Parts: sequence; structure tokens; C-alpha cells
Amino acid sequence: MARTKDALKILKGVTGNSESIKAGIAQAKINFEVAQMIYDARTKAGLSQSELATLIGSKQPVIARLEDADYEGHSLTMLQRIAAALEQRLELRFVPQRKRPARRSVVLASSKRKLQPA
Repeated sequence: MARTKDALKILKGVTGNSESIKAGIAQAKINFEVAQMIYDARTKAGLSQSELATLIGSKQPVIARLEDADYEGHSLTMLQRIAAALEQRLELRFVPQRKRPARRSVVLASSKRKLQPA
């Protein structure tokens, strides 16, 4: 088999079809994106973590945690406080999930009652 450098192909090879692993990866991606969004907005405003913390009535370690891709405690309230402090608006939206391939139907064989793909 040819070797690949495509990260998505490698990741798929490692994770297989495990729904729990896929869900964990999706959650990690969301955590990363939120952390990056906070970092980008803060640095674009020219603020240090301490300065942003002061504006939202918090402490610098809180901002550091929020900007950590491994942090899982982002709350809507905190994101709204940060947006207000940076004179920005927070937008959330629902996006349809990707369509999943149709599942194969299963029929029962008449006499032996074995499951067979249709």
C-alpha cells in the first residue's frame, strides 16, 4: 500500500469507523475553533490576556484557559462577555449535518432465518 501524507486519510485509518472517536474529534475541533476565535479577537484588539480579563471582570488565567484548545468549559455567557468587552457581536448558528449514506436494508431468508444484505 502506498504511503500517504494526507492527515485526513491517516486519521481515518487510525480511527476507522468508530462513532465515539469521530464524536471526540468533532468536539476537539469545536474546542480548538472557539479557543482560536478568542485568541484572534483579543490579539486583533491589541489586548493582553490580563487586559481582556480586566475588561470582563476576571483574571488572566481564565483567559489563558479559554484560549487553550484542550479546554472544554466554554460557556455562552463568557463568550458574550468577551464579545461585549471587544465591542463585537457574538453569532451562533445551526448548520445541517452532512447527509449520511443510506443504510443497507436487511431481509430474512425464508427458511433458515439468516440475515442477508438486500
